[in-house]
Amino acid sequence: MLRSWFSWSGAKLPLYAFQKCDAKIEASDKKEPPFAFLESLLLGEWEDRVERGLFRYDVTACETKVIPGDYGFIAQLNEGRHLKKRPTEFRVDKVLQPFDGSKFNFTKVGQEEILFQFESSKDGEVKFYPNAPIDVESSPSVVAINVSPIEYGHVLLIPRILECLPQRIDHESLLLALYMASEAANPYFRLGYNSLGAFATINHLHFQV
Repeated sequence: MLRSWFSWSGAKLPLYAFQKCDAKIEASDKKEPPFAFLESLLLGEWEDRVERGLFRYDVTACETKVIPGDYGFIAQLNEGRHLKKRPTEFRVDKVLQPFDGSKFNFTKVGQEEILFQFESSKDGEVKFYPNAPIDVESSPSVVAINVSPIEYGHVLLIPRILECLPQRIDHESLLLALYMASEAANPYFRLGYNSLGAFATINHLHFQV
């Protein structure tokens, strides 16, 4: 698989700057981002990585069907995720384990796997910068592809990536995830978290999107 390891210092990536909620601002005063812009950005960048051949398999080719019944459940046979997914590099005997830099983590991915930075706006306005420098000192939160996707558009939200946090939700990372869900403004958008021992294979804080 193509890898282009890069130095975070001096690198640039697209930046989506979201508006943080302020309890003093009335809902009617909140300026909304362009309709579905975050979703369009995410899927457009995801499809670009498909064209570059960065995924381990074609998730759109998985056998999928709707299960008969009242609820319309969908079943998918994803053999690639079973056979080609990155193996777990930690013992599955503790839900909380310290971060281990010698194991695979998201600071080791190639720059081409990272789609954009996702940070709060400094002036309270929703903005998009196609080529923004990475602020290493503040450890940016980023959105990256999951090279072993479960479904079309499957990505990872990685809070404060350079802090190398273990797979454990904290207050700040949970708020970041909620902001992303709010920005998507789509009832079909899904954002989840799985801990060590619950099918997480990388001990570096991340959410499934």
